[in-house]
Amino acid sequence: MASTNKMVSLFALLVLCFAASATTTKAQGPIRTDIEFYLHEIINGTDPTAVPVAARSNYTGTNPFAAIFGTIYVIDNPLRSSGDPNSTLVGRAQGLYIFASLSEPALFISATYTFVSGDYNGSSFSVVGLNKVRDPVREIPVVGGTGKFRFASGYSFLRTFSVDSLNNNIIGYNVTLRHY
Repeated sequence: MASTNKMVSLFALLVLCFAASATTTKAQGPIRTDIEFYLHEIINGTDPTAVPVAARSNYTGTNPFAAIFGTIYVIDNPLRSSGDPNSTLVGRAQGLYIFASLSEPALFISATYTFVSGDYNGSSFSVVGLNKVRDPVREIPVVGGTGKFRFASGYSFLRTFSVDSLNNNIIGYNVTLRHY
């Protein structure tokens, strides 16, 4: 009987210790944040921000999309406050994209957008999806975030702002995030 009482006492003590260390936070609803910025991609020139790291070298056909199919680019593109290349740097887009279609210029993208100034400095969100670059507006899902964007979900609308003769691109982003 004494050993049974000791077991019950030990169990009660463990339950109290666990209860004392457990915390519960009442969840509030998600916060909505809308952000606009411009991605500046330099493919050619002395300091490219998008670099091909794998390309198809054995294609001899005539399909121009098959010729670039499977090409992988690694990116570290600046994010700026406007389409002006001299505008304020607000962040960086880092990740990769892959030419993923035999019938159109479509890029599978996986990237993290990290802010380096302002209210969101140090926070980031990530996207994964297909960017059909000829569409006037493309939508890519937001799949996560860090810092102020922890638990982020949402979507990003992309619009081509400009493409120069060297295929350097400026893409406007309108992003809607839901986060806690």
